[in-house]
Amino acid sequence: MSNTNLTFLKEIVILGFDENLSIRILIFTTLLVGYVVTIVGNCLIIVLVLVSPRLHSPMYFFLCHLAITDMIVPSDVIPNLLYVTLSGRGTLSILGCLTQLFFFGISANTECLLLTVMSYDRYLAICRPLHYKSIMSHKLQVLLTTCCWVVGFSLSLMVTCHILTLSFCGTNTINHFFCDLDPVLDLSCSDTFVIDIEVLVVGILIIFLACVFIVVTYVCIFHAILGSPITTGRKKVFSTCTSHLTVVCTYYGTLFANYLSPVSGRIKYLSLLNTVMTPLLNPVIYSLRNQEIRSVLKTYIPFQ
Repeated sequence: MSNTNLTFLKEIVILGFDENLSIRILIFTTLLVGYVVTIVGNCLIIVLVLVSPRLHSPMYFFLCHLAITDMIVPSDVIPNLLYVTLSGRGTLSILGCLTQLFFFGISANTECLLLTVMSYDRYLAICRPLHYKSIMSHKLQVLLTTCCWVVGFSLSLMVTCHILTLSFCGTNTINHFFCDLDPVLDLSCSDTFVIDIEVLVVGILIIFLACVFIVVTYVCIFHAILGSPITTGRKKVFSTCTSHLTVVCTYYGTLFANYLSPVSGRIKYLSLLNTVMTPLLNPVIYSLRNQEIRSVLKTYIPFQ
């Protein structure tokens, strides 16, 4: 069995939630409603940005891409999770499991980078308002978002391809609700030292450095705001900062709670935070805290 290669492992069993049927039905209903609201909310933001000239600015261009990443994760995880929750357990082929892990990695990496780009955009708007339009040109917007997607795709592909070289033996059961990285690596009987180093390096580059960059830009933003009178225009720009900062705190808070939690037994429940809750909350945060989006929404939905 120690020589069993990944190609000989036909499927992986996902245990999901070990609750009684009534609790699982409640979880199923909550997940289904949350998934529908997530997709509708993020699609609504994209449509509003596309159809409203008032939202044709760099911040909302980046927000559209953020909404796309927020639809990838739940669409990647929740459909199979609904089946697993209702039936008590489910199976995925090896290809399906690695595909799920691959798209989850793309979304997580790209969202970290997009939040970093959005913080840079807010820094330019607040700290260098006279040069903002000349610096943050449409060409730069496209270049930055393209880099986010390419880097996110490449890093996820690198890790997924490396997993393909591992040998797996023993049980094929994952005590989780989707093919996350750690549960998949736990099935391997190969030495995972190299891939652990890869993941650590990616984590430092994508999560830690991005987080540091965001903190530095917001220190500069708050310093600029506190050091000069806040005009009406600056108040308007700062309102988008509060929305973005709330999303950043929510995203990194759930990320750290999930992957830095010492309570491994509850890891799959904590994973619900960044796979289900964050994509659901992001459009709600931008809708409730952003005056421009609320105003455009009222224009197209008069009964609000």
